[in-house]
Amino acid sequence: MERTFAMIKPDAVGKNVAGEIIAMIQKAGFNVLGMKQTTMSKKQAEAFYEVHAERPFYGELTEFMSSGPVVALALEKDNAVVDYRKLIGATNPAEAEEGTVRKLYASSIGENAVHGSDSVENGQIEISFFFSRWELEL
Repeated sequence: MERTFAMIKPDAVGKNVAGEIIAMIQKAGFNVLGMKQTTMSKKQAEAFYEVHAERPFYGELTEFMSSGPVVALALEKDNAVVDYRKLIGATNPAEAEEGTVRKLYASSIGENAVHGSDSVENGQIEISFFFSRWELEL
């Protein structure tokens, strides 16, 4: 089994569609190992997205991600990273396939409803940002 990290972003939480997104995740066969709703401070958002610190959208991204609550999820499934990224669709909702999370719930490239790890390694790092190992032991 492979683990990945998912986050429902402030735009989707604010639209009250987190439950629908979680239902899609579970329907796609993911086991939810951990889930919590929290609001990141600007400093926490900057730390989480540090890999993008040199990118022009970094300030806007961290401002947005600290603007309201998020739902953090630790997920497990065979091929979790690839399957989750397929479920959520392209970053730009206009380019996302029909039936994907972003096609259904995202409004723009910046407010794209969800985050998903891009590798198993980053998934482990991102999971540990939000969850202690004690929270995920079964």
